[in-house]
Amino acid sequence: MYKNIHIFKQLIDKFVLCFCGFAIVSLVITVTWQVFSRYVLNDPSSWTDELARYLMIWFGLSGASYLFGKNGHLAITLFVGAVKPAFQKYCYLVINLVSISFINVAMVKGGLQLIGRTTTQLSPALQLPMSYVYLILPISGVLMTIYIILNTLEIFTKPAPSRG
Repeated sequence: MYKNIHIFKQLIDKFVLCFCGFAIVSLVITVTWQVFSRYVLNDPSSWTDELARYLMIWFGLSGASYLFGKNGHLAITLFVGAVKPAFQKYCYLVINLVSISFINVAMVKGGLQLIGRTTTQLSPALQLPMSYVYLILPISGVLMTIYIILNTLEIFTKPAPSRG
């Protein structure tokens, strides 16, 4: 089971990294065009600043989701380190359950409510529904939840190291 979990997690990693790569390349192109149009053409583009801002939001939250998959997020390990090794995985379980609860209330539920409130609100330059911008909140919340569940399952299904 551990191997299947690991393969599934790698598949999600590739998807998120591809999206982040697309977002960062788009961000660089957008900002480069903004600088070129402002300083070379003396006619600043009105939409590039807004698009760059939205791309940065999507890139940041997607990258944060990826960090959850790699256990690279900010964590307080003092408590877990003070517990006997036999009980550490249960501490991680409690921490992960608390994290999932917060993520689902704040990002998924709150994000969906925010999307519902902003469907008719349009962005100034792009005339894009603001709900599209805020859609990343529940998406990244779901991704974080999936990663936390997979990380927890890996902890409990990881084979014991063989003694040779």
